[in-house]
Amino acid sequence: MKTRVFWTLLVFGLFVNQIMAQNELLDILEKEHTDTVPQFVPATFKSTRITYGHSVETRKKGILEVFAATRFWNTPAPRSQSFGADKLNARIALEYGISDRLTTGVGGSTWDGLFDAFLKYRLVRQQASGQGSPIGLTVFQNASYNSHAISNPNVEDDFSNRLSFTTQLLIAKKISSDFSLQIAPTYIHRSAVYTQDERQNHLALGFGGRYKLGPHVSLVSEYYRVFNPVESIDTYGPFGIGVNWELGDVMLQFMLTNAPSMVESSFIAETRNNFNFKNPNLNFGFNFTYIIHFKRQLKGLKQGN
Repeated sequence: MKTRVFWTLLVFGLFVNQIMAQNELLDILEKEHTDTVPQFVPATFKSTRITYGHSVETRKKGILEVFAATRFWNTPAPRSQSFGADKLNARIALEYGISDRLTTGVGGSTWDGLFDAFLKYRLVRQQASGQGSPIGLTVFQNASYNSHAISNPNVEDDFSNRLSFTTQLLIAKKISSDFSLQIAPTYIHRSAVYTQDERQNHLALGFGGRYKLGPHVSLVSEYYRVFNPVESIDTYGPFGIGVNWELGDVMLQFMLTNAPSMVESSFIAETRNNFNFKNPNLNFGFNFTYIIHFKRQLKGLKQGN
């Protein structure tokens, strides 16, 4: 176990170091050629998430994002509780822009006991006026830890076997000022499985879109197709449709989805209910994002002194 953890942390550290070195080189090249700096397409998506999944967007350098999300759903009668919803999953997370291209974040969820961390790096930005790249590319790497005990008696219940990893290449294009699309080739590795012979690696493809309805309101939707799903339980592709409402430094996202989890390895590979209006298949989702401009606030403090 210790050896596996050591190599995981070593590879993770080398990955971060390589990204930072590449980011510094790109910044230097852009500063040296200020007269030919390309114009990039702004806001392919207005948030770092489409509904439950990540979008191609990264946070600007020095920006801290406070993220809170909930999922509510009812269970078949008799209900376990008497108020509005029988079940609730809540997630709290912090995300920070290390540079304009690199974002990191950590978070935790209540219902499924998942704690996760991620790195997100923008490789290519879509350029305006048909010049340069016609698409945007972002690499996403997530690691999650399941705090619940492993139910499979054939699997040792240790730290490494509670880990799962998700790797994604987010490919997006802002087709017009109102319409954006994204696809997300995805690889998932689950250390803990439900049966002894169950596969641990899964391939999926995500589809997402945004259509602008007004100056601050947009319609969004997202779906993932898993090509080699979990065999020991019935699973379905997660689907979500909702509305995003932008209010300055606050983003409110309202959605209907069949995915109660908010961590990639879980909602992509282990969504157990189809999308319909039967309990507990339909969840009402709500995301709240608040942006804190550390760089701007520090500049203000210096000027005040």
